[in-house]
Amino acid sequence: MTHPQILHTVLDTTDVRGLAEFYRRLLGFVYRPGDEPPEEGPDDADWLVLTLPDGSRALAFQQVESLTPTTWPSPEVPMQLHLDLTVPDVGALEQARRDAEGYGATLLLDRTDDEEEPLYVLADPSGHPFCIFVA
Repeated sequence: MTHPQILHTVLDTTDVRGLAEFYRRLLGFVYRPGDEPPEEGPDDADWLVLTLPDGSRALAFQQVESLTPTTWPSPEVPMQLHLDLTVPDVGALEQARRDAEGYGATLLLDRTDDEEEPLYVLADPSGHPFCIFVA
């Protein structure tokens, strides 16, 4: 039996280029050929794809008119989806948090005092939560 394969994960956003740039910088991805920012003129992208440096697809971004950010950890608006990202050690965890916040993320939870699994939960610029923890 042949099973479907995941091509990429798609995130809705009201700012396609802004969110793609956030994840491109945070994760070291590259744009799919043709999706790079225009050198001049308006950027009217409503769908962008990021890939691994080898060309394998990773994330896509889809323009929407509005997006209600999650209220996590409060249950009024559930997460619905989040990304888990890993780093090799606590030093890299701290650097990843600084980088993410520098690119526009917001800290939602600091659980770095957990000796078994130190982690941060952050929200990207569109409000999607993601976790960074030591693998």
